[in-house]
Amino acid sequence: MLIKLEVLEKIKSGEITLQFRRWRRRTIKAGGTLKTKVGILQIGAVTPIKAEDVTDADARRAGFKDVPDFLRWLDTMKPGELDRIEVGYKGE
Repeated sequence: MLIKLEVLEKIKSGEITLQFRRWRRRTIKAGGTLKTKVGILQIGAVTPIKAEDVTDADARRAGFKDVPDFLRWLDTMKPGELDRIEVGYKGE
């Protein structure tokens, strides 16, 4: 799961606690970790979701202004299954 440095910094600070990903084959699992440029991320719940079920609160937790902002971003992503992923900073 590739995450931009700007987003990683916001996850580290706690500003972002949720990510959304589309993929053909999931590469993470709930309870796992992910090594990144800013340290280790803890992966929480990984839940399949439909784009129309994303709330404004979810969008804000993922760093978007609102659902329309999230949908604009989603339109630039590859096709595939959409997951809602809880994330947090675990440490160095």
